[in-house]
Amino acid sequence: MSLVTDADKPTLYKRIRADIEKRILTGEWPPGHRIPFEHELVARYGCSRMTVNKALSELAQADLIERRRRAGSFVRRPQHQSAVLKIADIRAEITALGRAYGYELIGRKLRAATASDCDRLGVKKAGKVVAITCRHSADNVPFAAEDRLIDLSSVPDAATADFSREPPGSWLLHHVPWTEAEHTISAIVADDRTAEALDIAVGAPCLVIDRYTWRSARTITAVRLLYPGDSHRLVARFKGG
Repeated sequence: MSLVTDADKPTLYKRIRADIEKRILTGEWPPGHRIPFEHELVARYGCSRMTVNKALSELAQADLIERRRRAGSFVRRPQHQSAVLKIADIRAEITALGRAYGYELIGRKLRAATASDCDRLGVKKAGKVVAITCRHSADNVPFAAEDRLIDLSSVPDAATADFSREPPGSWLLHHVPWTEAEHTISAIVADDRTAEALDIAVGAPCLVIDRYTWRSARTITAVRLLYPGDSHRLVARFKGG
């Protein structure tokens, strides 16, 4: 086997990084998946260990992978904490309360991204998106209504995912690693559509969470979650610096 010369290393380490990054971002390698060992990558790409190490180091700095001494490198798993500060799984949240979880897919549409979709996703242009509306319930009582867009250029597997059986939020958390998220919390009064989805009166107060999730500056999803205002609260606990 002939190793790549030093002059070729800058291009090759970027190629190695791009190859691994693509497998992670498309969901081919899900959170927790073990990256091939360094010696396996050396053999695959015909390069030095230093070149492979540089590619892996940059992936770790981008929070795409985590490197464990003697165990190897793995696709980084998202951290689950408070819904205010981290991305919560509504199904797990309801189950943790000791209540029976229920889920209903109201609508799912695969379409070319509209100007409104691009604006919502915060991108200049996008190819196709999946638009999903669904409802989560606890003990057969509406818990939250969800309106979500998924950018298929970032998550192509979402085009064939069965969201009639698995909530999109749960599916994304288990299949697509993320590095950055933003929550905007607000309050509204329920219009006819929201009132019907949450089984509340028109004009009743609702808590709204608008969430945007990215992976290395690429938009994964934008979602609006609506909760009945009289039965939901968000709690965050902080420590001084």
